[in-house]
Amino acid sequence: MHTVNIHEAKTQLSRLVEEAAQGESFIIAKAGRPMVKVIPLGPAEAAGLGRLGFMAGDIAVPDDFDRMGGDDLTALFEGGR
Repeated sequence: MHTVNIHEAKTQLSRLVEEAAQGESFIIAKAGRPMVKVIPLGPAEAAGLGRLGFMAGDIAVPDDFDRMGGDDLTALFEGGR
């Protein structure tokens, strides 16, 4: 396992991530002090991550969603109720 400084990690992030995904873990150091260890996700961890949009078509957002409860909020902020 090798150590890279934070500046190198920022400039070489894509390459380092690809290497980590292939099993080559590494440590990121700041001013020579190890800060974090980057390791690849295992198959179970990667499979457990949620998918964006997995409920598409199952729920509907009303057209007035951004105004729902607006009168109640206005009353609360203006001292009503």
